Amino acid sequence: MAALLTAEIADDFVELVLCHLTREFPNKPSHELASPADIKGPRALHPVFYGSYDWHSCVHGYWLLLYLIQRFPDLRQASRIIEVVDDHFTVPKLAMELAYVEMPHNRSFERPYGWAWLLKLASQVEVSQLPGAKVWRDALAPLAAAFVARLEEYLPKATYPIRTGTHSNTAFALAFALDFARTIGHHTLADLVTKTARRWYLADVACQAWEPCGDEFLSPSLMEAELMRRVLPASEFGEWFSVFLPELAHGRPATLFRPATVTDHSDSKIAHLDGLNLSRAWCLRSLAQSLAANDSRRERMLHASELHLVQGLQHVRGNYIGEHWLATFATLALEG
Repeated sequence: MAALLTAEIADDFVELVLCHLTREFPNKPSHELASPADIKGPRALHPVFYGSYDWHSCVHGYWLLLYLIQRFPDLRQASRIIEVVDDHFTVPKLAMELAYVEMPHNRSFERPYGWAWLLKLASQVEVSQLPGAKVWRDALAPLAAAFVARLEEYLPKATYPIRTGTHSNTAFALAFALDFARTIGHHTLADLVTKTARRWYLADVACQAWEPCGDEFLSPSLMEAELMRRVLPASEFGEWFSVFLPELAHGRPATLFRPATVTDHSDSKIAHLDGLNLSRAWCLRSLAQSLAANDSRRERMLHASELHLVQGLQHVRGNYIGEHWLATFATLALEG
């Protein structure tokens, strides 16, 4: 039986996120220095997204809190979530985040992973019914608009996709950008993402799935398929999926059905593979659920999803190198 997100798990994840969301150190900044004046600490550079070890993890930490409180309004720490977001999602603080992004030497800051998560966060704020949500929405909107503009500038000139299973993966970024565009009704962005996905991925056939690499937290093959599931009409996706991964019914490529081995959960790169197990579980479940009930691939993929999920959930807690981000991917996996 498929594991599901429960209120008890949500409470545990909230406790975990609140422990690191406003924890400034340790920190791994993605920060380009243009002059000595740029030598500053994380909180001075990013008055909102200074915690959780790095900028993008802080962004999706906020997404996770707002997603979980929407799913489970009676969370033990509900009032604390609202307090933290109220304190950080203000016009002055987010204006400083925007000013940082708009510096000429920061044009590629967090491209494309952080862009995707900021838009995912903006999508969540958009649908929030919490007290203060309108204030948060208005404060966050200019930063979201800046990343939309970056995508609109970047995608037409990006001749090739980036297929690695780390932060630069373009399929992951397009999937969340498309979610955002559809949530807020940004038809121009939705059309651009759809056209780009078709240009990059529609001709792909017989994927060999040469993965995982030693530091991947996304499956390049499954993430591409999950994007195309969002992009293509159901019938067209079915045809594409069958030629992209033509042997899934026979358990091949075998690597997609076998959880990754993680030898050191305290190593920041090797521990990415804990995230790979969770993100594979997410994609496998989502893709399987798009198939007909009698499709021979469905049960095999759902079983593989459970294997990956069980393996990944064991390591959400235990070491800060994983604790600052893994609960987000565990939630994606549990929600499918």
